[in-house]
Amino acid sequence: MGFFNKLFKGPEIDREKSDANAEKMRVLFNQVVEGGDDYRLIFGYTEDVSRFNYGFVHGSKTKIGNLIVGWNEVGQTITVVPTVPDLSACGAPTYYRRSAIFKAYRNKYPTDAFIIYPDKKSYIGINAYDWLEDEKLYVYVSQDEELAAFTDFFMNRFATR
Repeated sequence: MGFFNKLFKGPEIDREKSDANAEKMRVLFNQVVEGGDDYRLIFGYTEDVSRFNYGFVHGSKTKIGNLIVGWNEVGQTITVVPTVPDLSACGAPTYYRRSAIFKAYRNKYPTDAFIIYPDKKSYIGINAYDWLEDEKLYVYVSQDEELAAFTDFFMNRFATR
């Protein structure tokens, strides 16, 4: 690969570290979610840390909540487990069942987040990307294929208008 290709491609993914973190996510998720193996997983984050047990405070204002997000196609359920960037611990799961939510949609502006309204007064915004570099704030995991599958599930089987 030439210099210019490296320059425009960006940093390479550390596949070994990403796979190890994906395995840690699976172990944590399965510890707190019954039937955890029935879920596919992605890493996501939210700035609404008041909703979850674990938050990571960066600077004085930004609060990032790291989330292991699982979805079960058969049960039409999204389960969110709060964690920390080094995946050393996690909190209790929160379940979102399609039949029990008020509204769910993909917000394309300005946050590009998956939005779930479990009732008329509150919501959770889940941000998810293929991978994020800042390991002090986010779990390092490459998840392009899983994120595409989650987006398809969320938009075509879970979201309501």
